[in-house]
Amino acid sequence: MKSKQYLTALLTLFVAAEGFSQAAPAATPEAATQQLPDIMTWVLGIACGVLFIVAMIYIIKVNQFLYKRVVALEAQKSGAVLPDGSPAVSMAPAGDDFWTRMRKKYWGDAVPIEKEADIMLKHPHDGIYELDNRLPPWWINMFILTIIWAVGYMYYYHFGGNGPSQKEEYQQEMETAKKQIAVALAGKANAVDESNVTVLTESGAIGEGELIFKNTCAACHGQLGEGGVGPNFTDEYWLHGGGVKNIFKTIKYGVPEKGMISWQSQLKPSDIQKVSSYILTLKGTNPPNPKAPQGVIWKEEGAAQDTTATGATTPGK
Repeated sequence: MKSKQYLTALLTLFVAAEGFSQAAPAATPEAATQQLPDIMTWVLGIACGVLFIVAMIYIIKVNQFLYKRVVALEAQKSGAVLPDGSPAVSMAPAGDDFWTRMRKKYWGDAVPIEKEADIMLKHPHDGIYELDNRLPPWWINMFILTIIWAVGYMYYYHFGGNGPSQKEEYQQEMETAKKQIAVALAGKANAVDESNVTVLTESGAIGEGELIFKNTCAACHGQLGEGGVGPNFTDEYWLHGGGVKNIFKTIKYGVPEKGMISWQSQLKPSDIQKVSSYILTLKGTNPPNPKAPQGVIWKEEGAAQDTTATGATTPGK
């Protein structure tokens, strides 16, 4: 009766775990490539679960057997008899049922103590005799299962062409990692604003900033930054403050009252950072036909600034 209760409890736990795993969210597209390996993982997990249940049943059976033997021996010592008047020793099982025979055949019982003399080696070591026990059937069966599993694994992954090889799986994981890194970097780049922007110095970023400048800014500021409708970017004078933070802010929000639109709806923060960094490289380039200076000379914080205005009504920097 107790064994049935234990078995019912184990099956209940197994079904609950299965239901929980099925309630997990669906796999993402990136994880679709892992579907075939996941099947093999499920097979291995189910096999381990079955072996665990068999082991628990075996432990329960052994406990019941030992309990009965202890009760029988104690009753025999005390001379007790069963309620029907039969000797207490009759509590020992008269024969094995089907499951007991299967357990002995495929899982294994130790050699009884009374038969150990049949397997005892005849060369003692300090009075200790060694028993020539055979390998337990459960160990042999597990070994056979691992061989079968290895054959199936080799065919599935290396000969059948069903699952990815180690090299292919590594390449898939590397591609997934690259995509994740790109997404993380993109999110970090778009988190830039006028409070934390820094000057970019990489040639690739400066080149992208130049391309953005010529496509969006050159119409008002000239192809070389010499100025046009907007002010000249190649001198030291600025209308709305120099430095990457002020330039970023001016491009992002614009100067509507002076005719410059806000670009934050058309350019990503990372693009504004690139074009701002490119604009800073134009200082001192001396293009032909530069526009006259406007605004005041800009110096970094802590340095005195020339407050002499030259043309503060012109839109631009």
